[in-house]
Parts: sequence; C-alpha cells; structure tokens
Amino acid sequence: MAGIVVVFDFDKTIIDLDSDNWVVDELGATDLFNQLLPTMPWNSVMDRMMKELHEQGKTIKDIEEVLKRAPIIPRVVSAIKAAHALGCDLKIVSDANLFYIETILNHLGIYDCFTEINTNPGYVDEEGKLRIRPYHDFHTSSHGCSCNVCPPNMCKGLIIERIQASLAKEGKKRMIYLGDGAGDFCPSLKLKEQDFVMPRKDFPVWKLINENLDLIRAEIHGWSDGEEQEHILLQIIKAITVEENPFISVDCKFQTIPINAVHETLPKALPVPY
Repeated sequence: MAGIVVVFDFDKTIIDLDSDNWVVDELGATDLFNQLLPTMPWNSVMDRMMKELHEQGKTIKDIEEVLKRAPIIPRVVSAIKAAHALGCDLKIVSDANLFYIETILNHLGIYDCFTEINTNPGYVDEEGKLRIRPYHDFHTSSHGCSCNVCPPNMCKGLIIERIQASLAKEGKKRMIYLGDGAGDFCPSLKLKEQDFVMPRKDFPVWKLINENLDLIRAEIHGWSDGEEQEHILLQIIKAITVEENPFISVDCKFQTIPINAVHETLPKALPVPY
C-alpha cells in the first residue's frame, strides 16, 4: 500500500471545530476578535490576537492546554492509525497553523503517522508569544489561483499539485483527499480519475462539489461523522489494494479493521439537502 497517499484537512476533519475560534473563545477574547476581523485578513487577525493575548498575560502553556482540550472527531484517531499501519503515506494540508496542529497531534499520539504538514507557519518568538504567518505571503504577491474560493494566504490546490509532482517521482499512484471547507474545493479539482475525494456532507466543500460535478474527476465519497469517515476511508484503501494486487490476499492486513465489504458502488455524489 506504499502507492496510496491520504491527505487530511485538519479543522473539522480531524478536530471537530475551527481551531482559531476555539483558542480565541476559550481564552476569552471573542469580542476583540470580532472587532478586528472586519479590518484585516483572517491570518493577520490571528497573529494580532496572539499578541493581544500575550499582553493580557496568557502564556504558551495556556494556549497548549486549550488546544489539548479541543474536541476530536470520534474514530478519526483510529482511522489515522489504521491507515498508517497499512502503509499509507499520510499528509496534512490545512489553513490552521503549525503550532496548533503539532500540539494536538502530539497530544493524540499520532504526530509520527504523518510524513508532511502543509499549513501556515506558527512559532514561539524570542518574547515567548505565538506568531502566526501566512503560508503564502499575500502582502507581496498573489498565489495566482483562479478558482475564486481560496483565501489569499493559501491555495491548497497548488500544494496538491506540488505533492502530485513529487509522488510521480516516487512511483506513488493514488490519492485520497479528506476535507470540509470551501478551501478544500480547489484541491478536489486537482485530483485525477484514479483518485478519491471525501468531502464532509453538508459542509461548504460538499455543496461546491455537488454544484460542480462536471469539474470533479476523482470518485466522490461523502462522510458525515467519524464512524462513517473511518469506514469509508479504510474501505477505499482495501478496494485499491485488491484492485492493484488481485492475486494476493489482503484479508490478513485488515483482519482487525471493521470493513463489511471490499468496495461499495457509491454514487459520484449525493444531492445536497436544502
């Protein structure tokens, strides 16, 4: 299964909320955040919020403790561990930031399951406060994406194209992409016919995909909760394995994984409920 690459978004795909909002709300800075948001881009607001929280006496330890309390989507940890154990190459592409993601993944004990984290830089400076920078420096130039959905600080589609180029050199063939937000639509457009996209049902990316089915080449498998996410992800991995290795038995690798079938024929996408 070395040929399978699984790419996860983070907010509302691994954790069950928006990490920026969680930190701001838990540290009692919601009103200030709402005042600043109309005046500057989201990424810049979060960097400013970290400065304000530091000046109010909040420490890196305080932020870490808040992050460790973030609700996790049920079954996602076991799904990640299972996919990693099966030999898949796991990566993250997220518009959160590196400090948040590393803190939570380490707390959950799954940091080492991932070979790559693509996100906004987040680091502790010499004054002991958290700084958050944009993945793409939109102050100097545009990332050039034309899909009209990507935020100015990050085009996930460009990241997926870079990953695809590196995978071609490594001989890896298939990609599975999981996400929920509008920013996950652009990378969905970059996936190829042999790939799979797993949008979270009734979230922005689900609506965008359903409105633009003719632009999506990958197979679409929606999920609504952690149990469904785990089941579908592991089912896809097994289906790929059987397809690419028809003369070997893979049941021994999956004997501890609850899968009811090798592959279900799912519709390309289900209608978006209104």
